Amino acid sequence: MHVILADSNDLVRVGLRTILNSHGGFKIVGEAHDKEELLEQVKNFGAAVVLIDYTSPGFNIDIIPKVLSQNKHVKFLAITPEQSAQTLVDALRSGVISYVKKDCDLAEIINAVEETSLGNKFFCGQILETIQRASIDVNDIDFDSFTCEPIILSERENEIIILIAEGLTNGQIAEHLFLSNHTINTHRKNIMAKLGVKNTAGIVMYAVKTDLVSPNKFLFAADSN
Repeated sequence: MHVILADSNDLVRVGLRTILNSHGGFKIVGEAHDKEELLEQVKNFGAAVVLIDYTSPGFNIDIIPKVLSQNKHVKFLAITPEQSAQTLVDALRSGVISYVKKDCDLAEIINAVEETSLGNKFFCGQILETIQRASIDVNDIDFDSFTCEPIILSERENEIIILIAEGLTNGQIAEHLFLSNHTINTHRKNIMAKLGVKNTAGIVMYAVKTDLVSPNKFLFAADSN
């Protein structure tokens, strides 16, 4: 099983290499300390499981879809310090298959590599807890909708996103904007397609993340219902 380690921290790479070499069945074919090295190694060594800390210096989340555009057979296992639920979701939508934390048990890390190599999703317990605390269902994430293109929303679409996040129904939004229910429904479908989400919760998460609405305002509205 060919593996590439992608982390700017030398000590982390040494640790991961030691863990995998002690288990057997894994072959470390490359170690990258920045995204340029990772692109080159994937090109040279072909399909592999990539253990990556995309939060470490020299990397970012954009490298994952970039590598996948070069070789769609690469399987990404993210191994990072603790992240927010939204950051985890963004990573999964970018092409990460599995996710563990750097302080996970050694057996859990090995298990994650094995499962990822088979094309299976693997999340350590801590990652699942973070996602579940945010009331996010991993199965509701629209992985196939991700592209490297920027999200371009019209002024009207942003206006509707704000009203959705504030708890208004389609009918209420239509009345507020002096538009038909059909028009609002069409806008809503277009917004979900552009954002790559499947439900209202996804729209609300985007609104909060991009500061279109205050999270405090949204939480207050939710508590009053």
